[in-house]
This record gives sequence, structure tokens and C-alpha cells, in this order.
Amino acid sequence: MIRATSFKGKSVAVFGLGASGLAAAEALRDGGAIVAAWDDGVAAREAAIARDIPLTDLSVADWAGYAALVLAPGVPLTHPLPHWTVKRARENAVEIIGDIEIFARERALHAPGAPFIAITGTNGKSTTTALITHILRHAGLDAQMGGNIGRPILTLDAPEPRRFHVIEMSSFQIDLTPTLAPTIGVMLNVTADHLDRHGTIDDYAAIKERIVAGADIAAVGIDDDFGLAMLRRRVPAGPAIAFSAEKSLAPGYSLLDNTIVCANREGLAVKLGSLDGIPTLRGRHNGQNALAAVAAVRECLNALGHSTDLDWQGALSSFPGLSHRMEEIGRIGKVLFVNDSKATNADSTEKALLSFPRDVYWILGGKPKAGGIESLVPYLERITKAYLIGEAADEFAATLQGKVPFVRSGTLDEAVWAASHEAQLSDGAEPVVLLSPACASYDQFRNFEVRGESFRGLVASLPGIVMRAAP
Repeated sequence: MIRATSFKGKSVAVFGLGASGLAAAEALRDGGAIVAAWDDGVAAREAAIARDIPLTDLSVADWAGYAALVLAPGVPLTHPLPHWTVKRARENAVEIIGDIEIFARERALHAPGAPFIAITGTNGKSTTTALITHILRHAGLDAQMGGNIGRPILTLDAPEPRRFHVIEMSSFQIDLTPTLAPTIGVMLNVTADHLDRHGTIDDYAAIKERIVAGADIAAVGIDDDFGLAMLRRRVPAGPAIAFSAEKSLAPGYSLLDNTIVCANREGLAVKLGSLDGIPTLRGRHNGQNALAAVAAVRECLNALGHSTDLDWQGALSSFPGLSHRMEEIGRIGKVLFVNDSKATNADSTEKALLSFPRDVYWILGGKPKAGGIESLVPYLERITKAYLIGEAADEFAATLQGKVPFVRSGTLDEAVWAASHEAQLSDGAEPVVLLSPACASYDQFRNFEVRGESFRGLVASLPGIVMRAAP
């Protein structure tokens, strides 16, 4: 665990005692801060007590003495309304930060040159973060991964000159990290998301942009207008590198014939690795993720004076992928089963559908999001049949009516059984049973991980299945 010595002797309020909040409270306590932790939930407070974290009811506390409020990223900072703790902090001129800001201050205080790669984007940031970590570890380097993926950042080992921290950041986390200054800031893409928490897509994009604005080197995906504008603003301010899965760049990183290519200003190019035949990096969206990962690692190593002569192909080919994101979990004969439970919106599901050109037996539904699946209509020719589950069934049926065969399965177990049976009757070369819900899971499952594990369990019980080991 990282000890938060930058707040030694100061009183710090901590609100929101989930995994990252508990870790922040422990890091502050162990670093010598006077901690006042609170959560509206009784279970969360009991978990804090079990870990010897001091509790203070912040609703009746004197806020004048607090040096900072460490806020959990899930707590509203601005929209739809600021949380009551945010109002109290602002009334008393108390700065509001998150756990990644504590890390940033510890790094600046104790190891300012320690390599720190921060990744954001509406889609693909988890895969990119995991792939960057995998490439570094494949090269024998100490790579710590956390933030919005895996472990809370303050539970990782402390920054050191030869230790790489690879940190996924949501817009909520960026908003709580005012001194964010990574070695490499990676910006993948921007599409409409979390507008209930940020108001407008422009505000959302502006928060995302901070990850590259404060970086020593910015790595920016330019396959959408927001990214291109960010790159243009960044170039006059400091070092930047662009990557694109759609066009050839010089200088920059491009995906040409499914091969990652880096070119300089004169157009001199070097091939770094092919994505052909790598099931965990299937699809154009994963091409962008792989470009970002290779660019981030290569530019970081170069900036630190390390050799960039890595086994790039070996690292890419051995990437195990992420659980619940385009995860190939098993086969019955020629039928492939894919767990894409992490696709909680239509934009994510679009990436999955683009990865399979035909003969898809699509399981979708759950708690619907604004816009439904209207944006997926152009890809329905790839679908042999759809199996609708959860609250979204009627809404999605209306969209699919007359365009593709579908059935209201209701539950995941019914959908898996029916899709498996009908896919095995196909005369196609590789029928795909795809769970890509385009919905939140909360109507039938606690989260997308539980939904994905349920799918895995149901598939594992099918006669004749040959399962693939989980990542």
C-alpha cells in the first residue's frame, strides 16, 4: 500500500467507503493524517470499523478544520446536483480530490520521475490498460495496474524510478485529480456517455482532455472529432503523438493491413506487430486499443531512455484479453461462444457486432439506456437471430421487428439454451453465440461481472462444450 505522507498531520475527510475509499482512508491514516471517514451505508461503515478506520459523521462535523475532502468517484460532483458533502466542502473552502490525486502527490513528493501511464476514453480503456501492462511485463518490467480497473491505486506498490504505474481513469476520477501529470497521457476516443453526471458532451470531453493536457507526452486517438481537436490544442503546448486505426499517419501510429506501423515525419515507417489471428484483439476497435498501447509503451520507454527493441509481436500474440470483454469462452464443434457482458451500451455492442461479419446468435437486453439499440440497425444483417432478455425486451423487440428474427427469452439461461441449440444447426463456417447486452445489468444481475460469470457457467454446462481458460 502507498502511504499518503503528503497529508501528514492534517485532518482529511473521506466520503464513500467502497474499495477505493477504504484504501484512501488507510493510506491517509498510515501516512500520519487525521482521518474523518464516512459513508451513508451502514455496511460500508462497518467495513471501515473492521479495518480500524476512524469514523466521523460528516453531516454534523465542523468542516473548517479539514485540509481536503477525498470523494469516491461515484459520488456526484456537479450533476445532476452536487452531493451534500461537496456543498459543505465548498462552503468551507475545502479542496475536493480523489484517491488518484493522493497518488499523484505522493509521486511528485517522493519519485517525480517514476513512469506513470494514464489511460482514458469512452470505450476501450480497460483493454488498453491491460494490454499496456501485459506488454511491459512481457518485457520483464515492473508494471502495476489499477485505478478504474482491478485494484484501487493506493493498494499498489509505491512509485519508484523503475516501476511503471498503468492507471485506467474514468471521467469521474479525472475530475477529482487536479494535479494529474502522467508521463504518458492516453486519450482513446469520445462518444456520448455519463451525460447525467457531466451535463453536456462538451463538458465530458473537456474533463477527458485533462489527461493529455497535463501529460509529459500526450498520445491521442484522432478517429473522432473530439480527439482530433484535442491533438491540435496539445501540439503547441508540448510533445504529442497521434494514433489512428482509420488512416495512415506520418508522424504517428497507424493500423495498415492489420499491422501496427509507426512512421516519422519523413514517412519512414517501422512495422511493430500484426494483429492477424489474435482472438483477444479481434475487430477494428481493438486495433485502436492495440495502437494506443504500443504507442504508450514505446513513447514512454523512449522518454525514459530505455530500449524500445521489444518483442512486440510476442507481447501482442500472448495477450490474454479481459474477462467479459469480447472474451472467447468456449466452443461446441464450430460454434464459438463469446462473453461481451461488459458491453453495457449500444456503442460498445457495435464494436462486438463489427467483429463478426455473419451468423451471429445475439443475446441482448437488460436495463436499457437512452437511445436503446437504434444505432445498431445498420449491423443487423450480421444477425441470424436475436434472443431478448430483461426489462429491455419489449423496447428492443420494437426496434428489431421486421428486420431480424428474434425471440423473447426473458432470462439468460433460456437465451443460452436456445441460442446454442440453433447455432449448432447452422451450416455456417463459424456460428457465434454472442452475449453483448447493450444494457446495464441491474434488472437481473448485480453488475456486468456477475452477468458474465453467469453466462460462463451456463455455457460450461452445455453438452459437448470445450471451455477456454479465463484470462
